[in-house]
Amino acid sequence: MQLAIRRFWSTSCFHLLKRSNIFIFVFFFLLFFFFFFSISNKPLRFNGLSFLVFSLTAQPQQQTSQIQKQVKMQVGHFPSMQVIARVIVDLFYIQNKLTLCLFLVGPKVVYVPPPPPEEESSIFSHYASGINFDKYDDILVDVSGSNPPKAIMTFDEAGLCESLRKNVTKSGYVKPTPVQKHGIPIISAGRDLMACAQTGSGKTAAFLLPILQRLMADGVAASKFSEVQEPEAIIVAPTRELINQIYLEARKFAYGTCVRPVVVYGGINTGYTIREVLKGCNVLCGTPGRLLDIIGRGKVGLSKLRYLVLDEADRMLDMGFEPDMRKLVGSPGMPSKEDRQTLMFSATYPEDIQRMAADFLKVDYIFLAVGVVGGACSDVEQTIIQVDQYSKRDQLLELLRSTGNERTMVFVETKRSADFIATFLCQEKMSTTSIHGDREQREREKALSDFRTGQCPVLVATSVAARGLDIEQVQHVVNFDLPSSIDEYVHRIGRTGRCGNIGRAVSFFNPESDTPLARSLVKVLSGAQQEVPKWLEEIAFSAHGTTGFNPRGKVFASTDTRKGGSFKTDEPPQASAPSPAAAADDEEWE
Repeated sequence: MQLAIRRFWSTSCFHLLKRSNIFIFVFFFLLFFFFFFSISNKPLRFNGLSFLVFSLTAQPQQQTSQIQKQVKMQVGHFPSMQVIARVIVDLFYIQNKLTLCLFLVGPKVVYVPPPPPEEESSIFSHYASGINFDKYDDILVDVSGSNPPKAIMTFDEAGLCESLRKNVTKSGYVKPTPVQKHGIPIISAGRDLMACAQTGSGKTAAFLLPILQRLMADGVAASKFSEVQEPEAIIVAPTRELINQIYLEARKFAYGTCVRPVVVYGGINTGYTIREVLKGCNVLCGTPGRLLDIIGRGKVGLSKLRYLVLDEADRMLDMGFEPDMRKLVGSPGMPSKEDRQTLMFSATYPEDIQRMAADFLKVDYIFLAVGVVGGACSDVEQTIIQVDQYSKRDQLLELLRSTGNERTMVFVETKRSADFIATFLCQEKMSTTSIHGDREQREREKALSDFRTGQCPVLVATSVAARGLDIEQVQHVVNFDLPSSIDEYVHRIGRTGRCGNIGRAVSFFNPESDTPLARSLVKVLSGAQQEVPKWLEEIAFSAHGTTGFNPRGKVFASTDTRKGGSFKTDEPPQASAPSPAAAADDEEWE
């Protein structure tokens, strides 16, 4: 860095002064000054190692000399132009070094989230079940595995302690949903579980209630400050927003008990996270990256771990997340799968993911399928509109104007599109916010808060908000860009029509890019008793998709793979892969 600065003053400045061109000199001096001033506003963590790496990675002087020679050939024999060009080359040289240094040391994360609410009314806030809640009783349930426990019909049969029963009542739970009726007794019996149920069907309570009940029944010690915490349960989810939501649910059910849940995820100050964990931790909720980090720092021990829960397990085990999950279960002190209870929940389970998940489960695990596996909720009215790429914005604007101030989530495939569409809608006088992986954690939480409260009734999002988020009164979902995966489509439209409430999902179908999804869309629509457009059936019939075409058949349904599965097709099975947006976002990492 010092060498680069000396070169600047000894060459560029010398030539400028020699030619007495004071105006050019002042111009580039100010340019140089403001360049450093703009960089100095960024909080840095400089240390000796950073400067050592910075020095060792400096480019050879010959490279800059070659650039200068090329510039000289272009500007010819105009001395003033040569001076200007050489100064510009020097500035780019210094900028390159400083950019590398900024990349190595990185900005310091200083954000500390606001404390969660302490008032009982806020902790137990909930929204009422919809008019179709009783239809859950008619959903078919398939339980596979040896000697599965008998299902419960009421929460009284769950054997919950007095504190948990009170908290369930305060939460507004009247009767268990199908996944809770079967999941609670299975977990209470100590069996490993792979559960697949429709979005918004109560999967979180299905694993939290029996875990908390068992911990309290076994007399778990009240958590207290310690330099190394040893939680009894770890819950993993793929996104920060989802894991924070699970934490708030755990905090709600554990209210008034000795069990202390803690949440860890990226984007917030590490010191703050560690301090919260060291205060005491019975149930640790986290994203994979931050869990591995805090375990690697020696702040969390795993010797007492009894429960490992993977929410949105299909995403946790796909090609982008599997290595980290295997690293987590292989961490020092982690009990083997025979010595812990492993639970997996999701709304979709491709067969290859099922086979992969078996590596984490005991041999006699139970497979629970509620409704059509991988199917969409029938409470969501699905509409597919054929539109070309350049007409999507006008179509979206017309659609949103017809819905008024009803809460609407608009899904796009890329982060750039999220900000672009949000800006476009704001220019059209529509209160809109956006959320994606490149936004700071503070901004992501503010966007969700504005959407929840109705301050911004339109939320433009990438896949970060597609999974698990339970937001009250989301009436509409718009797929501005259809995802490449039908599983992702099911998760997206599942943000509405939750707990028996009615919702609406509108998807823009661009034949130039969305044709490979046509067959699966027809199957999803048919399985949810939705109208299938004639033009979509024609495209699906001629398309090369990933599933066989049978518009009146089941929705790419698979059952327990140990039974051979029920999915039959003439095409070879293909590995599940994350959608491009999901793979690109990496939204849970720091």
